[in-house]
Amino acid sequence: MYIPNSNLLTDKTEAVAFMKRFSFATIITAKNSLPIATHLPFLVTIQDDNIVLTSHFAKANDQWKDIENNKILVIFSEPHAYISPKHYDKELNVPTWNYISVHAYGRGELITETSKVFEILERTIDNYEIEYKHQWNNLPDYYKAGLSKGIVAFDMVVTELQGKKKLSQNKTENERKKIINALSKSEPTNEQLIAEYMKNNQHRS
Repeated sequence: MYIPNSNLLTDKTEAVAFMKRFSFATIITAKNSLPIATHLPFLVTIQDDNIVLTSHFAKANDQWKDIENNKILVIFSEPHAYISPKHYDKELNVPTWNYISVHAYGRGELITETSKVFEILERTIDNYEIEYKHQWNNLPDYYKAGLSKGIVAFDMVVTELQGKKKLSQNKTENERKKIINALSKSEPTNEQLIAEYMKNNQHRS
């Protein structure tokens, strides 16, 4: 990913927090020089100081067959906003886009042990909707066993992490304030989130 120095996201803790918050990501592999992508929810954990990404494919999705022997890219990227030049002090400006993105590289390891597959399913429930856990616990074992046979779970240890925060860092403080104010009042959630990240980024600068 192209990242100018002013847009580098180098704080591992901040990157992990972003990945956890926007955990529905895109996993990309290549087969016969053809890129293949699947959109999956990921559990993001730290194990022995390594970032570990955990998820599962539908078994019918053949992409799972390529994750152990090839380098994988998982892209976490969600909030983004169009930035109008009307917020800038000088007329000699053009529109742009603000966003945050984290690219995680690594190799996958398939998880085939039934008990571990169930553990991943239950961790996923705990992460996204813990209120569903009671209903899940009451489901028949044969039904849950059928579900587990229809998926392929995996872990990916991150070997390289790239983070980018494009949040108008190259603009003046007055211009950033005007952008934050405008986006904060906008209806689309993505724009409000960008404004939130911009505010937080100002505190870190």
